[in-house]
Amino acid sequence: MVLSVAVQMDPIERINIAGDSTFALLLEAQRRGHAMRYYTPDQLSMRDGIVSAVTRPLEVRDVVGGHFTLGASERTVLTDLDVVLMRQDPPFDLGYITATHLLERVHPQVLVVNNPAEVRNAPEKLFVTHFPQLMPPTLITRDKAAIEEFRREFGVVVMKPLHGHGGAAVLRVTENDPNFGSIFDLFAATFREPWVVQQFLPAVARGDKRIILVDGEALGAVNRVPAENDIRSNMVRGGAANATELTEREREICATIAPALRERGLVFVGIDVIDGYLTEINVTSPTGIRAIKRVGGPDLAVAIWDSIEARRA
Repeated sequence: MVLSVAVQMDPIERINIAGDSTFALLLEAQRRGHAMRYYTPDQLSMRDGIVSAVTRPLEVRDVVGGHFTLGASERTVLTDLDVVLMRQDPPFDLGYITATHLLERVHPQVLVVNNPAEVRNAPEKLFVTHFPQLMPPTLITRDKAAIEEFRREFGVVVMKPLHGHGGAAVLRVTENDPNFGSIFDLFAATFREPWVVQQFLPAVARGDKRIILVDGEALGAVNRVPAENDIRSNMVRGGAANATELTEREREICATIAPALRERGLVFVGIDVIDGYLTEINVTSPTGIRAIKRVGGPDLAVAIWDSIEARRA
């Protein structure tokens, strides 16, 4: 099966191929002989209900500094394709939401991975709240009194933007933290939406586990350990990737959320688990494929493309 595939992503010249999951997916697509085209979200258009993009043929190589070659630009009607990978990174803002609306016009005639309507309806830190029994105590608000009450109840908490990514603006706040007023003012001035306040889990020092699910099945994981003097385990923030196995509690978490992932058509999902607590369900542009392979796990790009090809068949 040879598929025509377009990838909607951030500028390819800026990615770090050592850890980029989109690049892993492109390498596997090319290995299978699929015809690949590349474009960035700003090159999407819709005229009279027809969605198109200015795309370029793409070849990739696992070579730092020489990882891609692009052909000549041309306007491509997306319904002439078989698959579109929606892989631009957040922020999950109105631009991101608009892109999901445009891609929804071509899905499922063209298979968009992940389903754009469900990406829009399942932002990482809100979708996870459908499973409160799996989570640490969590408050979503921008009300100062509610946050102060939550801090009094749980002591040390974590505050983070509702639609943030990559560990940006994730802060540990103690019960009597003298900086809380300034942090509140900064968040209130920076973010128009509510933010997330969670009970701090000290076990994050031992790692924040990223588990990859394909069609709702947990197929691989990596334990991300924060750098010294940081609570953020994200590898873009200096977290170290270690090999790991799933615990019974983690398998229970995966089994609990699997039906919702399948129902929503979410092919490629990454969840975050700290000390047996589910903290996020990442569906916009999940990462972890290359890290899992690097620590001795499977190449999950293979399983993802197996799923895509089965759906197209």
